[in-house]
Amino acid sequence: MRALLFTLSLLGTAAAAQQPTETPVAPPKLPLWEAGFFGVGGSQQAYPGSKQQVRSGIVLPFLIYRGDWLRAEEGNVGVRARRSATTEIDVGLAGSFGSAPRDNDARRGMPRIGTLAEFGPRVKFDLGEAPGGGRWRAAVPLRAVLDVDHAFGFRGISFAPDIGWGRRSASGWGYGVSLGVMVGNRRLAETFYEVAPEFVTATRPAYEAKAGLISTRLSFNVGRSLSPDWRIFAFARVDTVKGAANRSSPLVDKPTGGSIGIGLSWTGWRSDEIGAP
Repeated sequence: MRALLFTLSLLGTAAAAQQPTETPVAPPKLPLWEAGFFGVGGSQQAYPGSKQQVRSGIVLPFLIYRGDWLRAEEGNVGVRARRSATTEIDVGLAGSFGSAPRDNDARRGMPRIGTLAEFGPRVKFDLGEAPGGGRWRAAVPLRAVLDVDHAFGFRGISFAPDIGWGRRSASGWGYGVSLGVMVGNRRLAETFYEVAPEFVTATRPAYEAKAGLISTRLSFNVGRSLSPDWRIFAFARVDTVKGAANRSSPLVDKPTGGSIGIGLSWTGWRSDEIGAP
C-alpha cells in the first residue's frame, strides 16, 4: 500500500469503527478484549497539497483491549495515564503508510515518504451534549513522527487538535463530523514540502520548508452494526493547504483534495470479562 489511506493504529484500526461515534453519558459495558478482521479501501491524496490520488485497499487483523491502563482502541495504542468524567490523557502509538515518488509527478526523482509512526501524548475531552442528540468532543495529540522504512529516523513533531460532533440514531447508525488542523515543526514540513538543490528541475525550483500549519481537515464518518459480529463503516475527509505555511511549495499542485473510503469489520472472538470504561 503506497500512500496514506487511513490513519491506522498498529494493532487495530477497526477499533474506531467498533465504537459509538458520540461520547455517551454512561459508557456502555464492552468486553475486555475483542479480535477479528477488517477490510478497508478507498482513494486519498498522496499527501496534503498533492494532486495525485492513490487508490488502494487492505485487509488486516485487529485487536481491541480495554484495560485500566493498557488500551488498544479508537485508532490508538498505548497507556492511559489519567481519566476523569470529562478528560482522558493517554500516551499512544499510531501510524500511516507512505508514498512512493514514482506515484507522484511533483515528487518524481525525490526520496520516498516512508511509513510514518507517531508516538506521544493525547488529551481527549468530552464537551457535553450537542444539538441533534449528539455530543461534542475534542482531542489534542502531540506526537513525534518517525520513519519506519528508514530505521525509525526522526521526521518531526505533529500537533493535530480537532473538535467534533457525533451521535447514534435510534436505527443504529452512528454519525460523526470533526474539524481540525495539523501543525508541524520545520523537520516535518521538510518531509512533505522541501526541495533540496539536488532535486531541482526545470519545473521544480528549490524550496525551503517552514514550520507551521500543514493542513486544515474536515472529516466525516458513519457506521452501523449489521449483526453482533459484523459492522460496516465509511469515511470521507477534505484537506486543504490554503493558508498553510508551505502553500507556495512547488510540491503543492492541488491545494484542496478529498479522501473517501468504506470498510467492513468482523469480530470473531471476544472475552466474557467486561473491560474498563
